[in-house]
Amino acid sequence: MLNTQTARILSRYKTWADTVLFDATAALPPDEVVKIRQTLFKTMIGTLNHNYVVDLIWKAHLERKEHGFTSRNVILHADLESLRVAQQQLNAWFESWADAQTDATLDEELSFAFISGERSVMSRGAMFMHLVNHASYHRGWVCEMFFDVPAKPPTTDLPVFLARHPESGFKA
Repeated sequence: MLNTQTARILSRYKTWADTVLFDATAALPPDEVVKIRQTLFKTMIGTLNHNYVVDLIWKAHLERKEHGFTSRNVILHADLESLRVAQQQLNAWFESWADAQTDATLDEELSFAFISGERSVMSRGAMFMHLVNHASYHRGWVCEMFFDVPAKPPTTDLPVFLARHPESGFKA
C-alpha cells in the first residue's frame, strides 16, 4: 500500500506543513489562538492539541504500546510555543521512524484499540497515512479559523511542499 519513499516524503511534508501552520498561528494576536469559536475543539490551540494527541495515539499503535488516552479532546499544552516544541519533537520521531521502515514493515498488520475500545487491525503504512491525512484535515480547520481573525491562512498543500522541496524525490 505505502512504500518507503512515500512514507519518508509524507513524514517530511507533515513536519513542513505543521511548521508553516505554527509559524502563521504564532504571528496572530495571542488572544486569537485561544479565542472560543464555533468548532469542535473550541479554539486554534485546542485543535492543534487534538492533532498532537492523535499523533501520540498512532505513534503508540505503531510501537505496539498502550497510549493511555481516553479522549482525543485533551489540552496537553495550553500555550502555543510549548505545543510547537512538542509537535516538532514528535514530527522528528515520525521522520526517523519513516526512515527506518522497509516495504515489509510498512505492510505488517498490527492490532490496536480505538479510543472507544473497539479493536481493529491496520498495516503500519495505513496507520501512517491516516495520521498524515488526519493532521492535514485539522490543519484545514485551523486555517478556516484564520478568516474569523481576519487573517490570511497559510498554504500547507502537498504540491506546495513538493515544489519547494525538489530534493524530496517527487515532482509537483
